[in-house]
Amino acid sequence: MNWLVLICAGGFEIVGVAGFERLTRHIYTSGLLLGVGGFGLGLACLHYAMQSIPMAVAYGVFTGVGAVGSTALGIFFWGDSARPARLFCIALIVIAVIGLKTSY
Repeated sequence: MNWLVLICAGGFEIVGVAGFERLTRHIYTSGLLLGVGGFGLGLACLHYAMQSIPMAVAYGVFTGVGAVGSTALGIFFWGDSARPARLFCIALIVIAVIGLKTSY
């Protein structure tokens, strides 16, 4: 159950990043709600997950899910670069998160 909550925490971090992106486009109300709500819920879920998952593993997975998800949003919706070198680095993050999970 805590692993599912941890994945949700990473998902909420992605929502928070999407909110900050809206803020940069001067869409203040929804951007602020998404940013504060996403990051707040993400940290709350991270706190819950850390009750049974070691901090180093939980935080690594949390930031990895957030980084990969935010990069994917940027590529698919905001025109960010999808060059092979960048995708390779994202794959390394995924491998590292899987490594953290399996070494736990």
